[in-house]
Amino acid sequence: MYRKEEQPLPPPEKFELPFEGKLSPNNRWVIMAELIPWDDFEEEYAKLFSAEKGAPAKLFRMALGT
Repeated sequence: MYRKEEQPLPPPEKFELPFEGKLSPNNRWVIMAELIPWDDFEEEYAKLFSAEKGAPAKLFRMALGT
């Protein structure tokens, strides 16, 4: 089953690390994440799941990261 979450992911500058750390906007992973068309990938990923059956799938970005 696939359910699109309506909550947008927080921007990298709002992402909080342990011990009050922050991600630098110059971090190569932050820059790369901003270049990737996540919505396009999410749309294709959603087509792989049934709309009615099964456990809800995780977002594409989370599934890719794991």
